[in-house]
Amino acid sequence: MFFGEDVLWLNYLGQIVDILLVTYVIYKLIMVIRGTRAVQLLKGITVILAIWFISTIFGLRTLNWIVMQALTYGLLAIIIIFQPELRRALEQLGRGRFFSSRNAPQDEAMQKSIDAIVKASLYMGKRRIGALMSIERETGMSDYVETGIQMNANLTSELLINTFIPNTPLHDGAVIMKGDTILAAACYLPLSENPFISKELGTRHRAALGVSEVTDSLTVVVSEETGSISLTKNGELHRDLDEEQLRTLLEGELLAETKQITTSRWQWGGKKNG
Repeated sequence: MFFGEDVLWLNYLGQIVDILLVTYVIYKLIMVIRGTRAVQLLKGITVILAIWFISTIFGLRTLNWIVMQALTYGLLAIIIIFQPELRRALEQLGRGRFFSSRNAPQDEAMQKSIDAIVKASLYMGKRRIGALMSIERETGMSDYVETGIQMNANLTSELLINTFIPNTPLHDGAVIMKGDTILAAACYLPLSENPFISKELGTRHRAALGVSEVTDSLTVVVSEETGSISLTKNGELHRDLDEEQLRTLLEGELLAETKQITTSRWQWGGKKNG
């Protein structure tokens, strides 16, 4: 009798462990593709599955057949489309980083990063040194990081300034940052195809607008011709910013984001402990 109960208890325990492991692996896979364009593709797949579910319930045979064909033959297409993310996941697994956790940046570290960006922008603006600096947020920019020279260096104003000094190997292209780290320099960003962009704006501003249209990044531009400082977000261009305006925009976006992440984690921990 007791032996049967022990076997049943071990069976339940095995099922719980199995569910927890699968849940954790799915969570880590989501963390790998987070911040990349694959997130949007994943949303599209979710919509297709929802359509298949609805067509099955209501007996919409033609629509159900079309969706089934898309799912059947779309597997190969999905593998091709998600190839960069799959490669990145396998690389992280090989390096032992797949099961590591990433901590949200603290307010103090983010404030230092903002100070460094503002200081570097003002310095380069006064000397008319062209610069393009993009700050990664929720939408990952790994695809663009891979087009440049990886740095993984601590973010300082001095390093930003030296990177954009004319006629140096890394000055051409964009610097991509995340938190208090410079991920890469000399990166290529997508140019905006908006026909209403002012003809006064050059390639840097078009690249800043382009990346803001496909990601939620913040991008700071220093004009080489005028020395003016601009910032793009969500396809919007804020031009001719002074020190206070630039700092206000950066702090309003980045510090609020950090506080929101920290608050949500504190509330989760509080509920868990309570």
